[in-house]
Amino acid sequence: MTTLPPDWRFVTRHPAHFLAFGLGSGLAPKAPGTFGTLAALPLYYAIAWFATPAELYLIIAIAAVGGIWICGKTGRDLGVADYGGIVWDEIAAFWIVLAATPQTPLWVAAAFGLFRLFDIWKPLPINWFDAHLKNGFGVMFDDLLAAGYTLLVLFLAQKLLP
Repeated sequence: MTTLPPDWRFVTRHPAHFLAFGLGSGLAPKAPGTFGTLAALPLYYAIAWFATPAELYLIIAIAAVGGIWICGKTGRDLGVADYGGIVWDEIAAFWIVLAATPQTPLWVAAAFGLFRLFDIWKPLPINWFDAHLKNGFGVMFDDLLAAGYTLLVLFLAQKLLP
């Protein structure tokens, strides 16, 4: 367990901490979730540049499932299960959104805005799961639900807009 707030020493002490803090983006003093989601963009595009679509989807699945352990380990070491600087959940969930979003600046910006809206607002049932699941799975699950809401709105927008 560490004394809050965590610093670079904590983040670099263990690979899970480094990933959980989004390669350091979660150390942002304000809006770490937004900075983590922003960090997801270049990471996603770097992976997508080198990976086949199948490899990309596999990496995203590993990031999401592995995030349960990454976020859980870091939360336990911090003594706070869902510390705001843990942003791997935003990164992995936003990668899912990016993989299903048309790759134009407007759609990606809309995806970013919607994802942040749902992650911050936490409409039902996201807020229930966020309040009741306090472990690595819970940290990941509410962001995966926010990604699902984002994808639903983007899908409807694609169908309804000319």
